[in-house]
Amino acid sequence: MSTSTSRGNARSALGRYGETLAARRLVEAGMTVLERNWRCGRSGEIDIVARDGAVLVVCEVKTRRRGAFEHPMAAVTPDKAARLRGLAESWLHAHGGAPPGGVRIDLVGVLLPERGAPVVEHARGVA
Repeated sequence: MSTSTSRGNARSALGRYGETLAARRLVEAGMTVLERNWRCGRSGEIDIVARDGAVLVVCEVKTRRRGAFEHPMAAVTPDKAARLRGLAESWLHAHGGAPPGGVRIDLVGVLLPERGAPVVEHARGVA
């Protein structure tokens, strides 16, 4: 296995672990997880689709190890926000339209320290 392949596998495992922690946090906050890793052709992927009461929540998850260059909560740029809005529209089109409470885009940042418990932050309505 090449170094780039092993790095990609490690990053993928890190991302899956972060998404599992994020889904757990959303459920603890009273949300219902409807789908994970929903793909829309070449447009991309929604990490988590959830329902918060009457609101549909499209959730981006960013996981970083402590000491990483960028804090996970800084990861939603204007371009990323626009892509997430487009993915949310695609999900709604494929699943029968918007719920009564509309759609919200959230971000869950997961920071993994060298020692101790992961830090999971949930920001609502980021885009």
